Order: sequence, then structure tokens, then C-alpha cells
Amino acid sequence: MKIVSTPDNLQVLHEDNHIIVINKRVGDIVQGDQTGDMPLSEIVKLYLKKKYNKPGEVYLGVVHRLDRPTSGIVLFAKTSKALTRLNESFKNRETQKTYWAVVKDAPPKIEDTLEHFLVRNSKNNTSKAHKKEVPNSKKAKLTYKMFHQLKTYSTLEIDLHTGRHHQIRCQLAAIGCPIKGDLKYGADRSNPDGGIHLHARQLTFIHPVTKETLTIVAPTPDEVIWNNIEPK
Repeated sequence: MKIVSTPDNLQVLHEDNHIIVINKRVGDIVQGDQTGDMPLSEIVKLYLKKKYNKPGEVYLGVVHRLDRPTSGIVLFAKTSKALTRLNESFKNRETQKTYWAVVKDAPPKIEDTLEHFLVRNSKNNTSKAHKKEVPNSKKAKLTYKMFHQLKTYSTLEIDLHTGRHHQIRCQLAAIGCPIKGDLKYGADRSNPDGGIHLHARQLTFIHPVTKETLTIVAPTPDEVIWNNIEPK
């Protein structure tokens, strides 16, 4: 059964006076869009308002996003100072993001670095990977390592070197390994919850105020294939 995030069931991974880190569920939308569904940012605001009995508007800054069908770590800033510093840190690539993906079959190599040039199509909200630079393309780079194999699927750990639109989904599909459930990029069938098996597993970043290096790890969703990889 699909669980929707609410202020009462939020999966909070870390919170202090300056930041809050959430384990996003499949289907949560980080910021508002044309669907009109309540975004995770508003749900977190309601959580903070209730927890601290705050009068008036609660401040919350969105630092980065995850695609709606994915799960995992999302970092929010609780002050404008923290947001400014985190935005700068993300822009300067002082963060390290690690993802887990369950993909069809096995990749050509157990570990590899993939480089493509991606062109975004805003009409159908997809990106296409090209081996060589083409007009309007942006370079995309990631490193993957296969660490678990099931009968018809493999699990990859992915480190991002760039942050492009649908980068992991697009680049893995380009090597013949679409992510489980990702119909947009060539999966055979959808997942029951409408999501895809892509999980933002770990985020390492510099705290905007204390300057210490934090590493946050997000447990995978409670779902049969993920539970095979990471027993609950």
C-alpha cells in the first residue's frame, strides 16, 4: 500500500536549528507544481509549526530536489542564512550524492564511469543521452558500481559528478539498463506505487553554520525488492 507523507509520519533523518533532512517517499513532490498536490516543503513547514508551536509563517528553504517517482534524502534549510550557504555549497560541488538504483539485467561492466551529452526535451519532460556533444547538450558524468544481483535485476551504487535533468535515469537507460518501473526510460512495466527503484541513499555536505562535515544515510523504502537488498 502506498504511504503518503504527512506532518505526522515524516521520516526525519536529521534536524537542528539550521537544517532538516527528510527521507522522501515515492510520490512526494519536493516543490509545488501544476498538479496542485501539497509539496513536501509545505508538509515539513506544517511539521515544524506543530512541533514547535510556532505562530505565523514558518521559514523553509528548498536546497535541491528529487524527481517525484524517486525516494531518499532531501535537505531543507530552516534559515535564510543556511539556505544561502547551502546553495553556494551545492553550486560549488562541495557535496557528495550517492544513489542506489535497481536496473534491468546487468550493466556491461561491474563498475564504470559514464559520460554522455544530455539534451532536455521540456515538452515531454525527458532527456536524451548522446555519446558526442550535440547542439544544446550538457555534459553528464557519473560513476556506478554493481553491488547486488537478483534474478533479472542488478543493484548499482551511483556517485554523481554532475547534476543534470533525469541524469541517472537517462544515462543508465543509454547502456541498456533502465531503472525498474521507469516507463519513461524503457522499463517493461510500472511499479505498483507508480514510483521507480531509484533512491537517494547518502548525502555528504558541509553544515552551513557549524562547518562540520555531515554524512546522512536514508534507509530504502519498505518494499520487497529493496528489502532483499537491505533487510529491514
